[in-house]
Amino acid sequence: MKKLLFTGLTAAVLLSACSSQKTETAGTSQAVEMTQVQQEAQAFLDDYSKTYQGLYTRSAEAEWASNTKIVEGDTTNAAATRRANEAFAAFTGSAENIEMARTMLEKKDQLTPLQVKQFEAILYAGANNPQIIPDVVKARIKAETEQTEKLYGFDYRIYEKSVSTNDIDNVLKTETDVKKRLDAWNASKAVGPNLKEGLLNLRQLRNKTVQSLGYDDYFTYQASDYDMSREEMMDLMRQINEELRPLYRELHTYARYELAKKYGVKEVPDYLPAHWVPNRWGQDWSAMVEVEGIDLDAALKPKGAEWQVKQAERFYTSMGFPELPQTFYTKSSLYPLPPNAGYKKNNHASAWHMDLNQDVRCLMSVEPNAEWYETTHHELGHIYYYMTYTNPDVPLLLRGGANRAYHEAVGSLLGLAAMQKPFLAELNLIEENVQTDEVQTLLKEALNYVVFIPFSSGVMSEWEHDFYAKNLPADQLNKRWWELKKQYQGIVPPADRGENYLDAATKTHINDDAAQYYDYAMSYVILFQLHDHIAKNILKQDPHATNYYGSKEVGNFLRDIMYPGASADWRQMLKEKTGEELSARAMVDYFQPLMDYLKEQNKGRKYTL
Repeated sequence: MKKLLFTGLTAAVLLSACSSQKTETAGTSQAVEMTQVQQEAQAFLDDYSKTYQGLYTRSAEAEWASNTKIVEGDTTNAAATRRANEAFAAFTGSAENIEMARTMLEKKDQLTPLQVKQFEAILYAGANNPQIIPDVVKARIKAETEQTEKLYGFDYRIYEKSVSTNDIDNVLKTETDVKKRLDAWNASKAVGPNLKEGLLNLRQLRNKTVQSLGYDDYFTYQASDYDMSREEMMDLMRQINEELRPLYRELHTYARYELAKKYGVKEVPDYLPAHWVPNRWGQDWSAMVEVEGIDLDAALKPKGAEWQVKQAERFYTSMGFPELPQTFYTKSSLYPLPPNAGYKKNNHASAWHMDLNQDVRCLMSVEPNAEWYETTHHELGHIYYYMTYTNPDVPLLLRGGANRAYHEAVGSLLGLAAMQKPFLAELNLIEENVQTDEVQTLLKEALNYVVFIPFSSGVMSEWEHDFYAKNLPADQLNKRWWELKKQYQGIVPPADRGENYLDAATKTHINDDAAQYYDYAMSYVILFQLHDHIAKNILKQDPHATNYYGSKEVGNFLRDIMYPGASADWRQMLKEKTGEELSARAMVDYFQPLMDYLKEQNKGRKYTL
């Protein structure tokens, strides 16, 4: 996951100073003489970008401190973060800047396309921080900081003993005693009630902020970053769900019967109890399957956590990308804190572009196991995306992904590539000629990628849509969450979960990356489209058994996508690079060989979805 520092400040809004009376067409570095209007526009953009970069960097540093050193009862970091974010908001949302951007966009036919995109980015950033209602913006920033502290400072406990979220995850992945699983799952949801009041307050403040500049609600505002209306975004999410529904239905049926067997339960339930699946939100079930012949955890353990990070870097340099700057290693927070640290940190992996220039960092808690191995490759995908669009052809304002989903797509693509057998064999993590069950490998992947779609495009997107756009009543928050869980995922709570709980809020993004979880669903679709193209057209390999390592051609293909950042049109980019519009076709094709196997396994079993 990439870290977007300020709710609503998206990849499309990241800027840089360029000072010249010439403009450059992104990707070509051709100097073009400017008209008077373009010169005026450029002078403003240069000035704006310089101030923006300074304020953005201060804000990023403060956010970094708040996420990497959480001391119970100490509000120093929170206060510093609030001050930095308020200064940033006051600038991006200033009436003068918003007015100037609007005035310039009225003459958009006289500006260069790159200038138009920058003014649109200024307006988008301004809409989240409008200084026509400074008190509301200030209140929102304060509320967001407090919510983050509550979420990450929470003391999770099982049997009166403090545990980390990593500990909870390990229980859900490995424990076969249903009672112990239930206790761990309940512990993971204990933070929810503490977050309810804060989240309701944030809804009001987020909606109010963007409504002052004409957006209907916060969800509509976030979707507009894709040049899509709220309805268009939800239609697209439902379409993706429908395309993958037949396969998900088979996986759901398979999981119910297999897990009942595993836990020694005689009667197979119609729906999956939430504590049965190996993930706190039911978004990834891949731990259900161990592929014989591949024991990555055992192969990685002796290598240590640092090897994993260095190996991920080697993966990128083998494709022709540069080495990471030394500051990446000195300034990042890459490993779990020692038990006696005296403070906590956010354990959720994220990548940070601190100054929209050369300072790139990761916040992780890497341990030598398969999950973190994949995560390090994913997070460095974001880092290399940052580094690639930090170039003279991309103004600071447009240093972001082609759209928000592209960032995740690139990260996930490299995560997928790093897990494929020919590559693992090259690293000696598995035997070169190891005989593995290809169907089991595919099943494990489907339990990760396919299972994620109903959660991301269904549960998360629909719930946040209803929360912001339909003003979901405070006494129906948990009810709606579990309705959607049942409808899309076929998952039900272990026992009745009344409105004294708020299980949605236990998901990080609901609090601090709000109303944009569809980014992840879209990113998986794009990831399979890119992977399909790379495998078939560049590497001429089976998409199920690729090795990107050392391929400069793959590196060039990826660099072409990353280089222009948000100066590129995302739809055009996808069509040009893969030959097709956004569609789950490649994802469905990839998992097609699994369908026959699942149908065979599920013969005589009861389908409930």
